[in-house]
Amino acid sequence: MAGIEIRDLKKSYEVDGRQLPVLKGIDLTIPEGRITVVLGRSGCGKTTLLRLVGGLEAPDSGEIRFGASHRTAFVFQEPRLMPWLDVTRNILFGLRGREAEPGLVKDIIETVGLSGFEKAYPAQLSGGMQQRTALARALAYRPSLILMDEPFAALDHFTREQMQQELIRVQETENCSILFVTHSIDEALLLGHRIVIIDQGQVERLYDLEDEGRQRDLLEDRFIHIKREIVAELKGQ
Repeated sequence: MAGIEIRDLKKSYEVDGRQLPVLKGIDLTIPEGRITVVLGRSGCGKTTLLRLVGGLEAPDSGEIRFGASHRTAFVFQEPRLMPWLDVTRNILFGLRGREAEPGLVKDIIETVGLSGFEKAYPAQLSGGMQQRTALARALAYRPSLILMDEPFAALDHFTREQMQQELIRVQETENCSILFVTHSIDEALLLGHRIVIIDQGQVERLYDLEDEGRQRDLLEDRFIHIKREIVAELKGQ
């Protein structure tokens, strides 16, 4: 089976003695070797879906079916680097003691644009470089799927744009699947081969941008049209 199949996925949390449903029967296919962006307002269930796919929590019901060769890595909103480790050792830390392939870390450092900073510590890095290190640590695990929970939200506008383009380049180089959570419509339109709109715990709509290529001008009429549609969806119109 290629990609990931999610069927009738449900999740609730107990709040003040009552069950609060967060996901209400998600059906979704995450294609292999593509960036799938999950977009929605705060509290719609985006991060819960990510945590269930990553095995950090168990669903109440439903199933998540993975392909045969399945390895998952995470990149969170905060880089979560070890401040006492330099860039190289932070990347190796993600391997949890396993031997690194010869040249693996060097290649990954070059892939994410950190050459020359191998011995730098997190406090010596900019926010964007810290996120590059977090991405490199995920890539060192050789994942088939990377889960990313608003990883660029804390960056300034120009660094965020740079990291978005870097992610596109890295994904094309590594050919991994990425499930990317955001509440930014522009970010979804720039990154996604597929955009999944979630509202009140359910998939409201899917946008397939597979044919749009990777160099996207969001001021073009077709992207403005899609953005207007998404805004209307999120407003419930």
